[in-house]
Amino acid sequence: MTATDHAVELVVTAARAASDKLAQQIIAFDVSDQLAITDAFLLASATNDRQVRAIVDEVEDKLREIGAKPIRREGERDGRWVLIDYGEIVVHVQHEEERQFYALERLWRDCPTIPLPADVTATERG
Repeated sequence: MTATDHAVELVVTAARAASDKLAQQIIAFDVSDQLAITDAFLLASATNDRQVRAIVDEVEDKLREIGAKPIRREGERDGRWVLIDYGEIVVHVQHEEERQFYALERLWRDCPTIPLPADVTATERG
């Protein structure tokens, strides 16, 4: 099983939105073989709490524009690690320190990555 085309579209839209707000280390994993509850994870880092919130707001705005609404959101009050669940995808926006500490990439390294467009990956700043 692999992530659906719609899930990949959501991932790409969310990745571009995160990139527009200067997110770092943007990576997407196809977790559909490992988890029954979602197809993909998108991870993005920010240098401070305010940037985490800005990235989250932009991701939500851009996904709303293509008809996606979050099922739930967690961690927004602290602004250190915000999780936005869209059903088909889950977006994790983390402060750099949380990203290093929790190292979700290591947890999901056996899952295939979802290729992101050059306009997202070319803006890597970390």
